[in-house]
Amino acid sequence: MLVSRMVKVLRMTVVSGVLISAAGAASADAVIKIDGSSTMYPITEAVVKNFQTTQKDPIKVAVGVSGTSGGFMKFCRGEIDIVNASRPIQGKEMKACNKASVEYVELPIAFDAITVAVNPKNNWIKTMTLAELKKMWEPAAQGKITKWSQINPAWPDEAFKLYGAGANSGTFDYFTQAVIGKAKSIRGDFTASEDDNVLVRGVASDKNALGFFGFGYYVENRDKVRAVAIDDGSGEGINPSVETVEDGSYRPLSRPIFIYVNMKKAEKPVGRDFVTFYIKNASALVRGARYFPLPPRAYRADMEFFKTKRLGTVFDGFLPVGITIDDLLRREARFYEN
Repeated sequence: MLVSRMVKVLRMTVVSGVLISAAGAASADAVIKIDGSSTMYPITEAVVKNFQTTQKDPIKVAVGVSGTSGGFMKFCRGEIDIVNASRPIQGKEMKACNKASVEYVELPIAFDAITVAVNPKNNWIKTMTLAELKKMWEPAAQGKITKWSQINPAWPDEAFKLYGAGANSGTFDYFTQAVIGKAKSIRGDFTASEDDNVLVRGVASDKNALGFFGFGYYVENRDKVRAVAIDDGSGEGINPSVETVEDGSYRPLSRPIFIYVNMKKAEKPVGRDFVTFYIKNASALVRGARYFPLPPRAYRADMEFFKTKRLGTVFDGFLPVGITIDDLLRREARFYEN
């Protein structure tokens, strides 16, 4: 379960050569160092453990969780080999990598659906519009918009409590861009954490709580929290699901998630073998982590990009909102053709 996996992270353990630590690049003597997104963590952890079963002698792999932004800081300083990212690399991070001569390949691994969740005892919300979410979460709401009835007069005249991703999280960046219209723009009076399980527990323990986190954490805890359908302005509330992510209707809160690989590490046999294993086994392990695999052609493209050292990003340092799986594949194809 995701909860038990994150407990392992927080305690720091070594199992079959896998070193896992919430501090990030936890071991100076690790052969492969990975850090970044808590959303991507369950996928990468599963890859590491399965990769170890193919090795005669276990390889020490350090996997940390410091959020996407925290991971990119370490990656662009050359401190880690792979960054788990729940958003594309940003312009300032591209500049930092360039300054440190860190060349990288961008590999989309899966899709996630950021899930807005409430307590199961909440019987007044089934659907929320983007306008309602913005009114609740925008900076101007701090200290002023504190009750459900201020969002919708039909809702109770009771104070709500909010839980959301921390500022180093790619989920934080994406949610604020999609809902508020500006990345990192949000009210400050909410409980923030890079650990999605903290957010789940908060929502599960309070009838008047609402939070947002990755889909995998919702699925793992759907007996404790309930997903809210999102109306993007069409007048219809859409729930996060395999079908709505694949057909592009769960917008704008579905998004691609990635690994970025330092090509210097990838040129060494152990790095090359690990990344190759990651791509070949991504579909099954993504599904096992309760996220949404990409189509087979996407993983074939990843393998081609990796083998031919297709450096850089298809996003030019910008954070796209509402991108679908088909949109992503078209971007990848155009980038590769050029």
